[in-house]
Amino acid sequence: MEKIKNRWLIALSAVGIHISIGSVYAYSVMTIPLNTLHGWLKSDITFAFSIAILFLGFSAAFLGPWVEAMGPRNSGRLAALFYSLGIMGSGLAVRFGSLTMFILCYGVIGGIGLGVGYITPVSTLVKWFPDRRGLATGMAIMGFGFAAMLFGPIMAKLFQVMDIWKVYILLGAIYFCLITLSSLYIAPPPKGWLPKGMRQAPAAASGEAAPKRVVKRDLAQLTVKEAIRTKRFYFMWIMLFINITCGIALISVASPMAQEVAGMSAMQAATMVGLMGLFNGGGRIVWASFSDVIGRPVTFMAFFVIQVVAFLALSAVTGAVAFQCLIMLILTCYGGGFSTLPAFLGDMFGTKQLGTIHGFELTAWGIAGIVGPTIVTRVLEATGSYTTTLHIFAGFLAFAFLVSCLMAREIKAKREWYAQRQAGENASA
Repeated sequence: MEKIKNRWLIALSAVGIHISIGSVYAYSVMTIPLNTLHGWLKSDITFAFSIAILFLGFSAAFLGPWVEAMGPRNSGRLAALFYSLGIMGSGLAVRFGSLTMFILCYGVIGGIGLGVGYITPVSTLVKWFPDRRGLATGMAIMGFGFAAMLFGPIMAKLFQVMDIWKVYILLGAIYFCLITLSSLYIAPPPKGWLPKGMRQAPAAASGEAAPKRVVKRDLAQLTVKEAIRTKRFYFMWIMLFINITCGIALISVASPMAQEVAGMSAMQAATMVGLMGLFNGGGRIVWASFSDVIGRPVTFMAFFVIQVVAFLALSAVTGAVAFQCLIMLILTCYGGGFSTLPAFLGDMFGTKQLGTIHGFELTAWGIAGIVGPTIVTRVLEATGSYTTTLHIFAGFLAFAFLVSCLMAREIKAKREWYAQRQAGENASA
């Protein structure tokens, strides 16, 4: 008889993968050392990060079918190979002083590793936790958000005691080992497996013992080709794109904005930036877990309502405490959008090709990573004030709320249609 793996160890393995690739969020630690060493423009150094996020989104989409076909263990190894090669290649680029090589290695090769690694454990986790999808995906993606808090200080210390190019080689080796070891335990559950004491809806036949819990049936079991023909796929893309655009734009200017708007010192602003990682990561596990209780459509509605109010309030506050509270609130919604997404997609499209569908949705991240910071810098240069930008983003988020309402209505209508069809089939039988 096949031994069933411990699903909590599967979740822990997923966290290991996401903590490793999530080190990309500590990228800003590299900016000053690279600028000091080679005189590369900060904008050029940051461009490598933007390219990495762009390739994360598009590699997750277009390599998604291969990830599904290879299985989580082999795709985890592929992620380890690409991400570690990208980091180590970046070290060689630093050693030879080649900015072009650095962008190619970190942005393109490393970005492909990011995309494959990001989606590798997600569909597997959803299958292991049909009863707690939000919690499971929240735990893994929380690791991505918290990674900067772990690797940021490590990178900063290593840059002080080692040659910069050697730091990249060392980190690449560490990431390779962490991702590879984490991938060894990951595997999908046996076909038809459910947690003890659970059964799949609809209700069992009369006379059967009632189970303790019931797994809510997915809206549908679709392939990626079928999913992209539905309205809800594009509703989700728009919601994700706006949530990320607004959040990542705020992250990109958080420190100077805190100093110019709230009168905080450079040290206070730096401390706030560090705390943002805590709320970004914490929001991922809290909101995703909460979505198991209130439902995914309502959770996304809450994201947008909260952020509309918060962005408008940010344009009016001047006190440091109120400013930081609003920033942290927005960051929980930003992180929560990432962690709630896989569970939401599983609810709507099933688990047949969830990793691939998730990858296609993440193209929104790749584009938003460029659009958000571009909007905030261009508007700031044109107006000299953050107020206009904040109002623009509040308008985006209000539109996203309307889309989330349409999404909820679409899901409700589909569930009613499926219920009526099932009732008709039962009656004819």
